[in-house]
Amino acid sequence: MKTGSCLCGAVAYEIHGPLDDVIACHCIQCRKMTGNYWTSTHVSDVDLKFTRQDGLKWFVSSEEAKRGFCQECGSSLFWKANDSTTTSLCVGAIDGKTDLKLGGHIYCDSAGDYYEITGGHYKKAIT
Repeated sequence: MKTGSCLCGAVAYEIHGPLDDVIACHCIQCRKMTGNYWTSTHVSDVDLKFTRQDGLKWFVSSEEAKRGFCQECGSSLFWKANDSTTTSLCVGAIDGKTDLKLGGHIYCDSAGDYYEITGGHYKKAIT
């Protein structure tokens, strides 16, 4: 089991199942939501257990998905596609060592001009 939380602790969770490789998303929405690119892993919803969620707020960011964040401290925490049975978790919010590897990058054409994309395999941008 792994645990994670926002900066202030108003959102906390346990992960009881396996996690996928990390994906770095360079799309405009992720860059605006985080101030940089978003790195996440995915977990099955049945394996994600909230231990505290009084700070959790969901924002419908597009017709396809919503984003979860802490309304107290502003931490970006989740991305969830509509009708999906998995949730993307911000890797930086997972406590301790993750033992995860960078699996690739998406939306590379939208990357900021202030950094270079390195590491992992480049994935074709999702449309």
